[in-house]
Amino acid sequence: MTSLDQTAAVGEAAISIKNVDKWYGNYHALRNVNLSVGPGERIVICGPSGSGKSTLIRCVNHLEEHQRGEIIVNGVTLNDSLKNIDAIRRDVGMVFQHFNLFPHLSVLENCALPQILSRGAPRKLAEERGMQFLERVRIPEQAQKYPGQLSGGQQQRVAIARALCMAPKVMLFDEPTSALDPEMVKEVLDTMVSLAEEGMTMIVVTHEMGFARRVADRVVFMDQGAIVESNVPDLFFDAPSNERTRNFLSQIVH
Repeated sequence: MTSLDQTAAVGEAAISIKNVDKWYGNYHALRNVNLSVGPGERIVICGPSGSGKSTLIRCVNHLEEHQRGEIIVNGVTLNDSLKNIDAIRRDVGMVFQHFNLFPHLSVLENCALPQILSRGAPRKLAEERGMQFLERVRIPEQAQKYPGQLSGGQQQRVAIARALCMAPKVMLFDEPTSALDPEMVKEVLDTMVSLAEEGMTMIVVTHEMGFARRVADRVVFMDQGAIVESNVPDLFFDAPSNERTRNFLSQIVH
């Protein structure tokens, strides 16, 4: 695989991003981005602040709108069709940097409400499923507490459980540990590692390079809105081909 090969290794792509551009006014945020992610593949995207990492994954579920190019998720083309946008969002779970939990709802209610509103699930079934995934992320004892009573790491695990309750085919993580105290990072990363080991298709924006080396099938480096380098972890970290990648790694890998 060459350093600029962003093609999924095998099979039909779960996510296909082709020639995507995005602007905010005159600011060119994404520049001709091409990335293909195969089913079950784990992609880590890294790069300096403002490089377009978060913008790119937010385009995948239409939280941001791209102006040019094509994004296809599980065979559905992302366009202005509300039906297509809804279909893609049903398949794509997202975990944000700042949890985005409802502070006035209990942990269990946070997990159940999206199922009730989006899928029409009966409350009893939604709560049973919520408990199932709270157990999955190892915090079932927190079910009746409110988010403000939990640590940051626990809140992020609730956010992961909430996303999993919707049975996504793809999970997007937007710097999920960057708002956490260092001692809380490991519990969230361990949860993500477990998901990866179960074969979940994942795109993770993160600076946690140990996680990238351990879990990623490919590591993608972005700078100034473009994909500069993409490779398997060993080659990405040990023999980066682009000077910008080398400079970035020299600042964050010790």
